[in-house]
Amino acid sequence: MPDHGNAAAPRASFRSMTEGTQEDWGIIASQFFPFATNGGKRVLDHLRILKGDYGGFPVDRLEHSLQTATRAYKDGRDEEYVVCALLHDIGDTLGAFNHPDIAAAILKPFVSENNHWMVEKHGIFQGYYFFHYLGMDRDMREQYRDHAYFQHTAEFCEKYDQSAFDPNFESMPLDAFEPMVMKLFAAPKNSVYGPATVSE
Repeated sequence: MPDHGNAAAPRASFRSMTEGTQEDWGIIASQFFPFATNGGKRVLDHLRILKGDYGGFPVDRLEHSLQTATRAYKDGRDEEYVVCALLHDIGDTLGAFNHPDIAAAILKPFVSENNHWMVEKHGIFQGYYFFHYLGMDRDMREQYRDHAYFQHTAEFCEKYDQSAFDPNFESMPLDAFEPMVMKLFAAPKNSVYGPATVSE
């Protein structure tokens, strides 16, 4: 696989895209797709940043992520769902005010519509369990009551997310989830940058 950060690797010659040639874009594509399909490793590396970040919670954010995914896995959820459970809070360190949006954006090309919506809205649904302690409306999720994925998301928060703060819980290690993450991120389901572009 080409080294994406290697300055000695072949590079396009244009100064602006209007000057680009078929050869230029062949060079870029030859490096982009091997890099892109290895995205799972970079996602896992970023998830590890959550280790040691407690923010006042009983467990750190990585442990919370592992607990959420472990509970989903042991409950028989499919791999896509489990990876969503693992990554639902990956945006915590980058988007303190919109962490679900970050996780949802990362997952969007790779997951079903219902799981994407679940991740994107889980912050509002999770609020049912604590918003009232902060002077907020715990029933904010009710605006989505008639949505097709309301129950799907409410169930995720009830069964796996809100209960995943137990210091004595035995979580599966991150390594156990690595094959699932790598598999999911190697094959986008919905992206303009699809594999077909390589052969065009």
